[in-house]
Amino acid sequence: MRPKVQCQRELDFQPSNLKVTNAYYSKYEAMSTILDNSPRIVNLAHEDLKDALKSAASENRGGNNFQYTSETVLRILICQIIEGLSLRGTVVRIDDSHCLRRFVRIDAGPMMDYTTLCRLKNSIGPETWKKINATLARYAIDEHLIDGDQLRLDTTAVETNIHWPTDSSLLWDTYRVLARLITQAREIDPDAVDDRRLHTRRAKRLYTAISRKASKRPGSMNALRPLYERLIQLVMGICQWSDDVRRELEEGCRAGRYGAFEHATAEYIAQEIGHYRSLGVHVVDQAARRVLDGDQVPNEEKIFSIFEPHTELLKRGKAAKPVEFGHMIQIQQVANKFITHYDVFDEKPVEHQLLKPALSRHGKLFGEYPKSLAADKGYYESMATIEKLGDKVEVVSIAKKGKRTEEEALRESDPDFRLAQRFRAGVEGTISFLKRILGLFRCFNKGWEHYASTIGAAIFTHNLLILTRR
Repeated sequence: MRPKVQCQRELDFQPSNLKVTNAYYSKYEAMSTILDNSPRIVNLAHEDLKDALKSAASENRGGNNFQYTSETVLRILICQIIEGLSLRGTVVRIDDSHCLRRFVRIDAGPMMDYTTLCRLKNSIGPETWKKINATLARYAIDEHLIDGDQLRLDTTAVETNIHWPTDSSLLWDTYRVLARLITQAREIDPDAVDDRRLHTRRAKRLYTAISRKASKRPGSMNALRPLYERLIQLVMGICQWSDDVRRELEEGCRAGRYGAFEHATAEYIAQEIGHYRSLGVHVVDQAARRVLDGDQVPNEEKIFSIFEPHTELLKRGKAAKPVEFGHMIQIQQVANKFITHYDVFDEKPVEHQLLKPALSRHGKLFGEYPKSLAADKGYYESMATIEKLGDKVEVVSIAKKGKRTEEEALRESDPDFRLAQRFRAGVEGTISFLKRILGLFRCFNKGWEHYASTIGAAIFTHNLLILTRR
């Protein structure tokens, strides 16, 4: 059974004489105290990590030297977000830092490798991160570190890690991935693949030619049409071929034609082919409809990446970034800059529909509704809604879009309304901090589950940092 925490601590014999270094130490020491005082946080992480830790321990070449706990993993992930490093950079930084070794509770022991850390990091699910954040919020309330008198809401976009999607690039992605999988399948079972040739170079030349001509003559689809026809034909061919290969591999696995390693590899390749082929068929369909048939394909029916198919196209009316690719998140924050709740949406929400659930959660957490509620114009629906919210909240500071009546202008010129709007502006600083410092400008983890987990981990770290300043 894997332990949750490291109980035996080592003494610290390396104090620093630098003020800036001691401030750095103090930040981590304060976070360590909060984590020690709220053991349920580690308990929640342990439920997701215990099986992964057991598996990692059994595979570890050091045998009994594998001493890592769920607490250690959680603290390493906090370090990664604060230091803004990759997994490789994180293990090197911690391994080389006396302060961080003490914080993650390995002291003079061995540091885990980044491959193990990656596997353990991915074991903590998005729902667990939500529970961890809720537990930290309850701790902050019980310790009188935050209060619920003021509430502000805002949404922002967090991008997924994809290149700018074009029909030609998506077709090329499909071809090269399926070609790679067919090559791997040929090494396992040449008979399943047969002796047909792959045309990877031809597909890449077509993709490159389309990209160059499109940049020189934007809007001229006639010149690109023959190139698209040939590229689509190639991708359709490899989709059909890969499906035949998948069936042959699955038949080989059922018939027991492979050894243990080859059997596992063949199952994996067949699964990957099935996944990417289905996405490739979708890519071919949307490219043919748009380029060959001249149809306008709705964004809801498009795939913007075969590697991150959950990605959504977002138009938020931002002059600097009119189009973004990712997902919307909402944060609700109290006066102490503590984020009491967050949501990650797989589809862009209607903002005014988020008001009532947010107020309900706030009331449940603090036992009462806030005295002041502030949000931007996107949350405005109607004066009737504002008046209804006014039955629960003293000041509802949500400005109206467009022209205002005399009564509405008078409401928005009220000193309490304007004060709450100044409070609302502070959430923009929090969003900037999350993106610039804690890495939420773009999520580099693959898949929807890991995307949502990344948001939860960053917000948890943000809240820890806020509490260390109290």
